[in-house]
Amino acid sequence: MTIYLNKKFENKILTWKNLYKKLSAIAAVSGGQDSMCLVKFTEELNKKNNYFKQVEYIYIDHQWRSDCEHHIKHLLNYLNRKDCKISVYQINNNYFSELTARRIRYHIIVNHALNNQQQIVLTGHNQTDQTETFFLNLIRGAGMEGITSLNFNRKLANHLTLLRPLIKFKRSDISWFYRRFCLPIWSDETNFKYKNSRNRIRNELLPYLSQYFGLQTDNNISHFLNSAFLDSEYIKQNSIKLYIISRHKNYIAINFWIIKSQHKALQTRVLQIFFYHHFNSPLSRKILNQIIKYVQTQNSRKKKKVILWRNLTINIEKNWLYVR
Repeated sequence: MTIYLNKKFENKILTWKNLYKKLSAIAAVSGGQDSMCLVKFTEELNKKNNYFKQVEYIYIDHQWRSDCEHHIKHLLNYLNRKDCKISVYQINNNYFSELTARRIRYHIIVNHALNNQQQIVLTGHNQTDQTETFFLNLIRGAGMEGITSLNFNRKLANHLTLLRPLIKFKRSDISWFYRRFCLPIWSDETNFKYKNSRNRIRNELLPYLSQYFGLQTDNNISHFLNSAFLDSEYIKQNSIKLYIISRHKNYIAINFWIIKSQHKALQTRVLQIFFYHHFNSPLSRKILNQIIKYVQTQNSRKKKKVILWRNLTINIEKNWLYVR
């Protein structure tokens, strides 16, 4: 079992096509079972094959818990004994939501990696995390990209990639692994507070589905997410191609006559790409539906449609959609 899990971790790392030369990596750790197993797997792999030029660890302390100071000391003691380099960031403002905290956490990690010329960010997300994220985003009304957001790799910057090498590891395998090697796990009391929607999904919904709908439910959801991710990537690539063809070369405008004959899925994504690229902000569903409805039903190119959006106006005139 130990050899199998180490080999599984190694194979997952090697599936990333860019790992043909030694790169510097940074691994995000929290002291929980996933991140401590990530440390163990990474150190064993580098000791065996020396895949990474350098591995650094990073911990973000939101100071939400009363034992955060002892937690940091515990983590530092363990990693220092292994001669591992670790950086700790503390956030003083704790009056934000879990979603905002996650964004701040990734922002800090990405900036640290770029400043230290690291090319890979490793996280300890596993298959159960992927299932939990699927249900969370599904409940929030996310689209295909939202429900498949937790996948193996993701481009963070021009020379920086996020890898989740444990994404196909079951939580039961991870639990067995950290017990087998007596890894010093720090228990997080916030994981048992049901004000957090993820905890309710983890501790109530998923066990219920496993008991009454079969033990393979987690695997079946994972297979579905893999298929959905491939479909989403295919649509995304075609949307980008369509956007490049239909955008104006000099102005903030897009030729809606080119996208009018395309499927609504492509129209929606092209418009979202257009507004996110120029204004770094997605359109609301209401505005998006207004634009698509007008584009699909308009027969005359001489009519003009004006839609108010924030402090700007979206104009549809002749062949063009442009923003003032």
